[in-house]
Amino acid sequence: MKRVFDVVFSLIALLLLAGPMLIIAAWIKWSSPGPVIYWSDRVGKDNELFSMPKFRTMRVDAPQIASHLLEKPNEILTPVGSVLRRYSLDELPQLFSIIKGDMSIVGPRPALYNQQDLIDLRTQLGIHVLLPGLTGWAQVNGRDELAIPLKVQFDRYYLENHSLMLDILILKQTFTVVLEYRGVHH
Repeated sequence: MKRVFDVVFSLIALLLLAGPMLIIAAWIKWSSPGPVIYWSDRVGKDNELFSMPKFRTMRVDAPQIASHLLEKPNEILTPVGSVLRRYSLDELPQLFSIIKGDMSIVGPRPALYNQQDLIDLRTQLGIHVLLPGLTGWAQVNGRDELAIPLKVQFDRYYLENHSLMLDILILKQTFTVVLEYRGVHH
């Protein structure tokens, strides 16, 4: 049931967002040199690596580490990068990873290949058996502001309680968090 939900939701989202995604791609191409899509090596189900697409928000010479760990991330953002990140628009190409089967709509966010502390904790708790998600329980409860052990506890909660109803709740909360956190609703 989850796989059917993922594919149907992603196909509908891609149909609705095809125009805006083309505009974003043109905006990126116009505003900075380099490719429109950035392929990030991520850890997927059973700790298998996969390439995850994102709209490129940083210069092509940016280091491959989690952006919240960068000393001055604003200095390496492209001219449109901050807008894309603020509204999570850089994540839209991941809908293709969901259709491919590398990701799910809801699950733990995929770790970077070099986030060994996060990978190890998730493996110890059995979380690595889940498909990573476009959004997840940890995402709606603090995102990158969470310390890794707390993020993993949210992932563990999802592992132990995941259901279609919880996925729908997380999706609803994701849209609310994105809109409120990004300053769209007050």
